[in-house]
Amino acid sequence: LNCSEYWVVNVVYAQLIAFAIASGGSRAIAKSQVLPPLPFSLLEEALRRCRTTGRSQIYAWLISQIQNLRE
Repeated sequence: LNCSEYWVVNVVYAQLIAFAIASGGSRAIAKSQVLPPLPFSLLEEALRRCRTTGRSQIYAWLISQIQNLRE
């Protein structure tokens, strides 16, 4: 696999830990390097909202949040 980052998702605690792979090792990152400028805190918030909100509402919210990142 030619992968430059990987994500570990803990759905119980709505946590996402991400790592960039480089120079034969890895390091923790707070923002995706593959999907800039996506902050992982946004994905964690989506996981938290999934507990109380329907999927279609979560998808709409997440899409609007991602569109706001581009502006």
